Amino acid sequence: MHDDRTGQIAVIFLSRRTDADDAGYGEAAEAMEKLAARQPGYRGIDSTRGAEGLGITISYWADEESALAWRANPEHSAIRNTGREIWYESYEVIVARVARNYAWARP
Repeated sequence: MHDDRTGQIAVIFLSRRTDADDAGYGEAAEAMEKLAARQPGYRGIDSTRGAEGLGITISYWADEESALAWRANPEHSAIRNTGREIWYESYEVIVARVARNYAWARP
């Protein structure tokens, strides 16, 4: 099943990990995904990390206000600070409004 993302806000998080605390990172990532899913306006998430360490996570939000509320969530802010201290070499956040989307899947 594919959701129509047209009009949603896509928060694109590109990251490079350190080698530190893989277990703690995994636990935090799982906790943040569950927390985000309970936020008003949450519409979904896609995430992957390549062998070279580049991670791409896209969270989808109903509107700008929902995306900003997620950014301001105190638990999310605390984990973001830990990420800066321990888990990330660098990251970039790109926020965009989805103009259109489509999908294809093998029958």
